[in-house]
Amino acid sequence: MTTTKLRRIHHAAGAMSLLALAALAAPIAAQDGLARRIERHLAKAPLDRGHWGILVVDGSGKVLYAANADRLFVPASNTKLVVVAAGVATLPPDYRAVTSVYAAGSLVDGVLDGDLVVYGRGDPTFSTRCYGIDTTTAGACDTAWSRMDSLAIQITARDIRHVRGAIVGDGSYFDGELYHPSWEAYDLNWWYAAPVSGLGFNDNSVDLSYRPGPRPDTPLFIDFAPDVGLFTLENRSRTLAAGERRTIDFYRAAGTHRIWAEGGMPVDARERTEHFAVPDPNLYFAAALRTALARAGVSVSGPTLATHDSLDYAPWRTAPPVAELSSRPLRDLVFPVLNSSQNWFAEMLLKTLGRIAGGDGSWDAGIEIERAFLVDSVGIDSTAFWLSDGSGLSSGNLLTPRALVTLLRHMDTHPKKEAFLSALPQSGALGSLERRFVGTPLEGRVFAKTGSIFHVNALSGYVDRPDGERLTFSVIVNNHAARSTEVLSTIDSVVVEMAR
Repeated sequence: MTTTKLRRIHHAAGAMSLLALAALAAPIAAQDGLARRIERHLAKAPLDRGHWGILVVDGSGKVLYAANADRLFVPASNTKLVVVAAGVATLPPDYRAVTSVYAAGSLVDGVLDGDLVVYGRGDPTFSTRCYGIDTTTAGACDTAWSRMDSLAIQITARDIRHVRGAIVGDGSYFDGELYHPSWEAYDLNWWYAAPVSGLGFNDNSVDLSYRPGPRPDTPLFIDFAPDVGLFTLENRSRTLAAGERRTIDFYRAAGTHRIWAEGGMPVDARERTEHFAVPDPNLYFAAALRTALARAGVSVSGPTLATHDSLDYAPWRTAPPVAELSSRPLRDLVFPVLNSSQNWFAEMLLKTLGRIAGGDGSWDAGIEIERAFLVDSVGIDSTAFWLSDGSGLSSGNLLTPRALVTLLRHMDTHPKKEAFLSALPQSGALGSLERRFVGTPLEGRVFAKTGSIFHVNALSGYVDRPDGERLTFSVIVNNHAARSTEVLSTIDSVVVEMAR
């Protein structure tokens, strides 16, 4: 057991008696009309077999309804509320991650006699996405290649026309643990469990698009992008008869860029796109930079390489970079984490917190910063949570509904609240609540984070009532076996009842 874990256990044991006292003093929800209306929804089969945790308070903090509010629940992506809150509170509002390119050798007459090394500091925005609800606003959206091409243009502006050495991706700003140890092996193939390193390109995933062939028994048409010369794809798929069940899946030999497709899809199916994680994000970034340099007319004689050893190119990082690019500001870094529930952005932010505030770009260091923030700044009892990762993909995360409501109320009055609040999904608007509460009195009035993993669903945030009062709530259900649509509908009905 690590020293960090021992400290957590010791702290939790010391706070146990405080939790017991708090539980005795906690308000008990009166069995009034609101309680009856909420419990009527929860009593319906098969939802009555799930484990529900609910807390809603009014603007003054008065409890309007509580059920298992001090029990620990797996929160799924509600975990992202913690990493974003800690990031917004800890990092300066103008924080930007910087990616630098260094010349590890002499530059004479346009020829670099050595390696070209790109050193990342956790910038996730070499990706294609929008960073605001209004996607028509100038600068709201970006592409992965526009930023990569910008680096290449800067390099050519330094009159580098040929590199005799290698293109090297150096991700050593973070530790060498690319995958969280609690993530499932199958998940590691997909975008939502993409590897976390100091460098990142296209969410550290490749986009696989596939569509049926012209008739049954022909192979599917499969394309992948961006093609940076790393991947091979073996097509073992087939087109199925109209109406048959889609069985297509993608696999990768562990630690390699060899991908194959198995299964099929019906001939009348529409084209689909999946996002497949890459095994080495540092090599991926270096290969993308090599591609951008080739477009800019820069030739490279050496191979594409990657390193996680911070000592490999440390002397060269003391010299001025030949190119450098800053990320978008902090408010844009956190927007995808809450608005569209982007896991990889959350994990990049957690390791950034660990590196900047804790001196180590690791999951453990980031978790320690989160823990200190929740206990020392927010005032949450240390026994009311246990954190494992930043995104909520791990089932090892535990939070009480009261802890989430306390955090949300804290951020609603925080001096740097704007970045946090503006990143929350809004009912009926772009984001993970786009199709929820539509056509109800709460369309446009719910600002909340969704959460969903196997047998878990959650929604925590705010409801703005027509009279101007803001309610803060958390609804989590664990250990259910109901259909996702049925569970989400019930959660939404509970929130509607709260606001009546």
